[in-house]
Amino acid sequence: MSQRYGYEIWSGLAMLVVAIAVASPVLFGAAEPSIHRTLWTSLFIVFLLSLIAAVSGLGRRVDLIGFMAAVVFSWVLVLTAPGMGLLNILLVLTAAISAYLVPVGGGLVLVGLNTVVLTVDAVQEAAPQGDGDLTESALMELGLFLGFYLMIQVATLLSTVTLIREQRQRRELARAHVDLRAASAVLAVNARAAERLRISPDLHDTIGHQLTVLALELEAARHRTPEPGREHVERAGTVARELLADLRATVDQLRTEPTDLADALEGVVAGLPGLHVELEVEPSLSLDEARTEALVRTVQEVTTNTLRHADATRLWITVGLDGEDERLNSVVVLTAEDDGCGPLNSAAAGNGLRGIAERFEMLGGTAEFGFTVDSADSTGGDSRERTMPVRPTASVRGTPGQGFRVVARVPSA
Repeated sequence: MSQRYGYEIWSGLAMLVVAIAVASPVLFGAAEPSIHRTLWTSLFIVFLLSLIAAVSGLGRRVDLIGFMAAVVFSWVLVLTAPGMGLLNILLVLTAAISAYLVPVGGGLVLVGLNTVVLTVDAVQEAAPQGDGDLTESALMELGLFLGFYLMIQVATLLSTVTLIREQRQRRELARAHVDLRAASAVLAVNARAAERLRISPDLHDTIGHQLTVLALELEAARHRTPEPGREHVERAGTVARELLADLRATVDQLRTEPTDLADALEGVVAGLPGLHVELEVEPSLSLDEARTEALVRTVQEVTTNTLRHADATRLWITVGLDGEDERLNSVVVLTAEDDGCGPLNSAAAGNGLRGIAERFEMLGGTAEFGFTVDSADSTGGDSRERTMPVRPTASVRGTPGQGFRVVARVPSA
């Protein structure tokens, strides 16, 4: 199953309410099924549980098993309660869910099988006695009935498929925006660095040279100037030397001026559809271009993986100095964690994580990955958070509530 949006969750709850509503005549004794009501009710409960399992997102296998069970039990429920026209809505629900779990062709096959079940149900209702022959009016009524439910199923299936494709396109667009923003941020960082490096030699070589010559000329003039005017020459020489010192300080600052990391990262993660990102960057953090680029690229990769793989709705990213140990005060730590259950069994996710690890290793740092889980302590007290580590090359998947975590460390200089 793909990432859930708010309206999808409410639609799922509405689906369960509709299922219970259409089955209520049998559940509350207003209609009699062809089997014992207790057995029918038990089958309906199993159907609801299967329906929930199909949309639970507990894994592809669980989703498919739940879906197939829901399909079979919906057929049994409809065939054992003939004459309950609204109960046929259960088949429409399974057709809608099929759009999330099987290809469109598979969904159309299910619509055909559901129509066969509806035909059998309608025939046994229309001709419960006698030889089973149907009158012309009964056949026309049967055709209208089947055509109506066929159109409802096809329309529901295709509209759900369209919705899923729209969501997929929005996520692809969001990922493209993340990549574009990250590239723009890195380009801006490099462009500013290149401009500073271009200007600083010019300042040093031209104005610096002229100020040096001026200071030397004033020093020579001081020795040749009579006492009444020497004080003014000395003052001018002092000003020239101070200007030269200020110029050198400005050149050094241009060469080492840090980039605004918070603005660069905010530009990468702002305004993503379906994913709320909370970004916190330590204000006093000052990094060079190489480390800034590494952090921007890591945030890009983490955000892209979350959008593509995690089934998450929230992502927390913090960047700051590690203050747990005085020896680590000069280490910059990036922590990113989502609330999903993203898989690592795709080549794209594995390559991205390996890229993060290699990028930080080149700068003398490290990167760790893992699922966040709660575990009770040995004394049976309150649960506490811990991280189950995984390798970038691992083929595993978390479960709902096991947010994926990335912790990267790099020396600040």
